Amino acid sequence: MKFDSRDPQAAAFWSERFEKQFTPWDRGGVPQALQDFVARSPQPLATLIPGCGTGYEVAFLAEAGWDVTAIDFSEAAVAAARAATGKWADRILTADFFTFMPEHPPQLIYERAFLCALPPERWPAIVQRWSELLAPGALLAGFFYYDKTPKGPPFGAAEDELHRLLAPYFKRIEDAAVADSVPVFAQKERWQVWRRK
Repeated sequence: MKFDSRDPQAAAFWSERFEKQFTPWDRGGVPQALQDFVARSPQPLATLIPGCGTGYEVAFLAEAGWDVTAIDFSEAAVAAARAATGKWADRILTADFFTFMPEHPPQLIYERAFLCALPPERWPAIVQRWSELLAPGALLAGFFYYDKTPKGPPFGAAEDELHRLLAPYFKRIEDAAVADSVPVFAQKERWQVWRRK
């Protein structure tokens, strides 16, 4: 398949892939680790999902009573997510993560292939923005992709590299293997929960 857009930092890159239905990162449902996290959470958390893609998690969280907002800067991704989430479509907004201001401070940011979608030189800005949006005690939870291949997306991190980026702002409180990854992430991602310091 041929693509015109080659820069994953541009919305056109992602829109073209959604329009051509080339989405190998899309698992078609909600990962088990997130389902388990929600099941054991003592209360619903106001959640922000950056780079939501098709956004299956939006409906899942909303149905569980969580106040969820999902954003993507690709119009095609937002259209796909709204189509996939039915009555919860109004929870999905077209927005740039780096400038978006949620109505209420999130208690949780859910990470699902947002960090690894962008090249490593953007990661310090992403981590900085996470830290700005989350108050002390709030959580960053989701899937982190570990791989040494420099070409992407997905762009993989070394574990010590990611820890160096996050440790000034966050403390890791959970780390587990993932059993239901899509092929592109298989054996290379971890479910993690980080608490804002």
